[in-house]
Amino acid sequence: MSKELVETWMTEDVVTIPPDMPLPEAHKLMTEEEIRRLPVVDEHGKLVGIVTLGDVREAEPSSATSLSVWELNYLLSKLTVKEIMTKNPVTVRNTATIGEAARTMLERRVSGLPVVDEHNKLMGIITESDIFSMVVLHEWREDVAHVSA
Repeated sequence: MSKELVETWMTEDVVTIPPDMPLPEAHKLMTEEEIRRLPVVDEHGKLVGIVTLGDVREAEPSSATSLSVWELNYLLSKLTVKEIMTKNPVTVRNTATIGEAARTMLERRVSGLPVVDEHNKLMGIITESDIFSMVVLHEWREDVAHVSA
């Protein structure tokens, strides 16, 4: 199971955003798409960063602020993803094994890894959920094999 390749289990159709996207738009996109992380790519499809739902929440103002709603909305509309994203995020190649990806996630304390090629072009994303799904499917297949044997 740990010898399976990332390319087999990664999500290929990844929602991405440009670095100049305003933060409120990124937050809205995450909410609408029900995703927790957005790879940030340049105009050539190269990965330049990643922004997570946690990053967005940290950038939002505290409820203890003395600014008015209009002032807050104005300031937030000027903040772009580029200003809060993690630059040069931890990545994995599509040819890495699931075991290598899982080890990297544990060591770096991240829940997802952008999958890139040798030119840093985004190919997909692998998350803890993808790995968990693989484990469950393998276990289920083994249970079925034991019953039919």
